[in-house]
Amino acid sequence: MNPAQLAPAILVLGPPLVFRAYESEFTKKYNFLKPWETPIPLKQFISTCSANVKAIFCSAVSPVTAEIIQCLPELTFVLPSSIGVNHIDLLECKRRGIVVANAGSTFSDDVADMAVGLLIDVVRRISAGNRFVKAGVWPLQGDFPLAHKLGGKQVGIVGLGNIGLHIATRLKAMGCIISYTSRTMKPQVPFPFCPRINQLAANCEILIISCALTEQTHHMINREVMLLLGNEGIIVNIARGAIINEKELVNCLVKGEIGGAGLDVFEHEPNFPKELFALDNVVLTPHHGAVTEEACKNLYDLICKNLDAFLSNKLLECEVLDL
Repeated sequence: MNPAQLAPAILVLGPPLVFRAYESEFTKKYNFLKPWETPIPLKQFISTCSANVKAIFCSAVSPVTAEIIQCLPELTFVLPSSIGVNHIDLLECKRRGIVVANAGSTFSDDVADMAVGLLIDVVRRISAGNRFVKAGVWPLQGDFPLAHKLGGKQVGIVGLGNIGLHIATRLKAMGCIISYTSRTMKPQVPFPFCPRINQLAANCEILIISCALTEQTHHMINREVMLLLGNEGIIVNIARGAIINEKELVNCLVKGEIGGAGLDVFEHEPNFPKELFALDNVVLTPHHGAVTEEACKNLYDLICKNLDAFLSNKLLECEVLDL
């Protein structure tokens, strides 16, 4: 028997991409329970091992509900592979005294790079130009439509946490004019603060969403905000899909009421609006903003550190304290 199988059981939900990438390494070290390898439904699987599960390791799209938590009387630790924890019932964790530790700043640089990349793609029409050339249209139609300059654009960042600040730093270096809204004003940063999202949108040409998904931010980017941004305005979302009212976003894009969008996240992943396929001013990626080989290796190291710390009753890294 693998010695890891004698250790406390860790239920894996997802599985997270980092687990798939490092499964053999993980399996040698820890006693992971993998429900997808069995034909029985998840609820039934959990009931069969409920007395042994001490921790949950989950992906960003695998809900850890109150029902799941209540089925696991020995659960004391939840470890998501993401920065966001909106898929975890934090109130139930707090009630039970369950500790949660997220991915911290592991992905900050990579997500910021993706946000800037999506924005450049939309503004400079890179993906649209790629399709234009590969479809053989260039010799037939001649000149490709003009794109826009990024430098000098007014960019509003929604959520100036670690990722938002990385985005702001990159875009400032590219000549953009930055302002932001956040839960609180950040006195240590040089960018103007807008207390309300409508005020930010009215004074910007571009909105970049980098805040957490909460009850307060759900559908925060609605039709009113989009219309304030204007018919040449651009929205980039690398946070969570449901921060934007996706139905209203699609309607605004189809009607030309906003100028374009770069979307790495969607409201009902892995499903997404098919209406966006025909729009050359929209760039879509499959929620991969945080996924690079380097980030996966860093996350693997962090997950191992936290699991080792949990199993030896030591201090955790990146513990979520505001449960």
